[in-house]
Amino acid sequence: MNILDLVSIGLEAVAVVICLLIATQKNKSWAWFLALTFAIYVGYDLARYFGWQAVPILLYVGFLIASLSAVWAVWQIYRSS
Repeated sequence: MNILDLVSIGLEAVAVVICLLIATQKNKSWAWFLALTFAIYVGYDLARYFGWQAVPILLYVGFLIASLSAVWAVWQIYRSS
């Protein structure tokens, strides 16, 4: 692991914050789903970076939830455009 991993995790965390700001201040429901997606990515990347042991099925389910959340968000964005 190197500094680029930490930069990437930091950028994912910034994306979570921005999505939460959009969701709360601009009242865009799709932003909640993108915040969830990026939050799951942050959790996964932190676990990998620090070597935390995780049950593999939890990682698979987490990625499934993140993927579903992202698809739902972009579908809502598409519908509102």
